[in-house]
Amino acid sequence: MTAFDPYAPLNEPKRFAEGVWIVDGPEIRMTYGPIKLPFPTRMTIVRLTGGGLWIHSPIAPDEGLFEAVDSLGEVQHLIAPNSIHYWYMADWIERYPQATTYAVPDLAETAKRPFRIDHRLELDAGFDWQDEVDFLLVPGTMVSEAVFFVQGGNVLILTDLIENFEPKRVHNPLLRWLIRLAGADGGAPYDLRMTFRPKMKLVREQVGRMLEWPVERIVMAHGKPVEEDARAMLGRSFKWARPEVKM
Repeated sequence: MTAFDPYAPLNEPKRFAEGVWIVDGPEIRMTYGPIKLPFPTRMTIVRLTGGGLWIHSPIAPDEGLFEAVDSLGEVQHLIAPNSIHYWYMADWIERYPQATTYAVPDLAETAKRPFRIDHRLELDAGFDWQDEVDFLLVPGTMVSEAVFFVQGGNVLILTDLIENFEPKRVHNPLLRWLIRLAGADGGAPYDLRMTFRPKMKLVREQVGRMLEWPVERIVMAHGKPVEEDARAMLGRSFKWARPEVKM
């Protein structure tokens, strides 16, 4: 039995905006100190104007999913967007060896399951897809996260900087309580925020840049995507970094 009611159907691309699909994948368990906590998984697909696919945070490999992705276009770019979401990159690289791969800088040294990294998502990097998918890097100590903005659909793509778990979808009362305690019901979990504290000046600058994007929808790796009042949610969710911002 899963810990969460899934956002069905799983392993199928679901249109989220023009040229943007989300794919909800199987539940996984991540080691957190002495325990393993359940998490739902999600990846995002963007079809670029040339027809190639840009894939954020690939989920567990599945033959049916691969076939569905192939029907959308040619996989050209694979993204490991933060220091935690990279595990299945190796499987997708094996399936799509021609794809160019990108990862936040620390993964070249810290990944527990190594994979080919063609480009690091550095603050001053420039990639050929950036005219369509802009990005910035929010740097932390234990975790860094690259944030993306799909300009054609005004879609903000996050990984863990907002976790939006819905209590009604959580089966276990203790897990519901832990999610609320952690602040993962519409914001960055408190433990994640702490990793950014030593670099808060740069974090504030990058979050400020993000808040300037004309965001209309938000997709994140965990929880309910946001399709209404997205900017208001951003203002609430990032008060820990930019408390003076009113949106």
